[in-house]
Amino acid sequence: MADSGAGVPERPTPSFAFASRIRIGNGETKIMTRVLWMPILGLAALAMTGCGPAGSGGRAPIGGESGTELAEEQVIHWGNGADPGTLDPQKGRGVPGSNIQRDLFEGLIAEAPNGDLIPGVAETWDVSEDGLTYTFHLREDARWSNGDAVTAEDFVFGLRRAADPATLSEYSFIVAPILNAEAITAGDLPPEELGVRAIDERTLEIGLRGPTPYFLGLLSHPVTYPVHRPSLEEHGVRFTRPGNLIGNGAYTLVEAVVQSHVRLERNPYYWDDESTTIDVVYHHATEDTTAELKRYRADELDATYFIPKAQLPWIRENLPDELTIAPYLGSYYYGFNLTKPPFKGNLALRRALALAIDREIITKQITNAGEIAAFGFVPPVNNYEGQQMPEAAWSQQERETEARRLYLDAGYSPENPLRVELLYNTQDDHRRIAVAVASMWRRVLGVQTEIVNQEWKVYLDTRTQKEDTQVFRAGWIGDYNDAYTFAELPLSDSGLNDFGYDSEEYDALVAKAGMELDMQTRAGYLQEAERVLLDDMPLIPIYFYVTAKMVKPWVDGYEPNIMDHYRSQDVRILKH
Repeated sequence: MADSGAGVPERPTPSFAFASRIRIGNGETKIMTRVLWMPILGLAALAMTGCGPAGSGGRAPIGGESGTELAEEQVIHWGNGADPGTLDPQKGRGVPGSNIQRDLFEGLIAEAPNGDLIPGVAETWDVSEDGLTYTFHLREDARWSNGDAVTAEDFVFGLRRAADPATLSEYSFIVAPILNAEAITAGDLPPEELGVRAIDERTLEIGLRGPTPYFLGLLSHPVTYPVHRPSLEEHGVRFTRPGNLIGNGAYTLVEAVVQSHVRLERNPYYWDDESTTIDVVYHHATEDTTAELKRYRADELDATYFIPKAQLPWIRENLPDELTIAPYLGSYYYGFNLTKPPFKGNLALRRALALAIDREIITKQITNAGEIAAFGFVPPVNNYEGQQMPEAAWSQQERETEARRLYLDAGYSPENPLRVELLYNTQDDHRRIAVAVASMWRRVLGVQTEIVNQEWKVYLDTRTQKEDTQVFRAGWIGDYNDAYTFAELPLSDSGLNDFGYDSEEYDALVAKAGMELDMQTRAGYLQEAERVLLDDMPLIPIYFYVTAKMVKPWVDGYEPNIMDHYRSQDVRILKH
């Protein structure tokens, strides 16, 4: 990174890492290693020991004498987990990319630091009495980062691109409530038939297929962001690269180094630039949570993406004021590949593996940050009571007894054990959970598990292709605060349905919910759909997330929220 004053070299450092296969079966564990890539920490960070943050001795009071004085250099370093696959708003997938896209782009609707929906490019909007037509009035001073005006046509172009099957967007279902969107995504209508139109340069009209109470929340998602058409047409797939990307957010893209960092600088054309304080933003790739914590303690990061859960006791004792734990709208689960054996058509086997997992051990001894053991897919969310597997009320011993019975019914036994591959993306906590689950399966059922880890982008591609997966780790973080954001994932035509789950009954219930305006009736459809999902068991619920991260005391304006969405323009660095 260019700001060498923060302890980060100007050029990317050499890097290496490993991917491992761990076989658990017949009482033995074997590890095989192959080469991947991961940033190497500086020697100072690797050598860190002791109980306090590096460099804390002799510091001036945070914020100076008044507590509100700003640092001379307004530069922030975020830990951002995995390297983002793409910064294309219509093609991105995953939280790390979304964190960056919220800095580079702005939709019709934005989010306040506490997660509330607020005006974005749309200064005001009107909704028809029947809830089918939304009219958005755009700000006159909204500009792209090259100075061009942001117009209603830019949103028309972006939304059509999201629905167009040629874009290959895995989030096209986000725009499904818009009139004709599903037919366009299916290839039955051209993108020009989407229910969006520019009435004039500053007025956008969106027509819906049916009342959608959560529609404004959808419009904060990156897939609905506008796109600068001239730069896309000039650069093609390279339009998101530094020097090419024209955004309309508070920052512009200056540098992107794979498996290292993305550097952003303040966009002087942004309509609310006067309220922006941070001048330079770094989003660092930090898949290795242990290394990330060391970088944080060395003051190379102002906030972490995650923390290594094994270090929680030490953190709680030594850095309690910098630890932030908050509810998070997310589910951690394992998915089955239902497109081929051994799980295709074998419900008994899927249930046996689900019941053999002791979730209390995982949440109390491995993660230990307040996660909630899950027997359903939808976490606590507004206007919805989550459903659970019937066995949720049983003791773990009763679940394991039933798991053994189902395992035998599925055609397996200690003499004829299941041999299965469990895939997870590179991250220490995912590895620890995978090892624990594999050990539970071996102890309860005699299953022999081969654990395989892959770098984030490779792992996503492997899951999507469905050729080389059997069981895979996954997590779903809600795109908006409504149960529907979870119900969409397992739909048969969802671009993120990596299970190959195909249920007409489930699809029909979710479709009814999507068209229902009465909130109680709508919740009933979604609850019935969740019960169908849990009966069919294309996935194993494990726990509901919390966010657990470290944030420096000089990061002012950061607020935890259930979506864990934040924008660099909303924070500032205090003097320290």
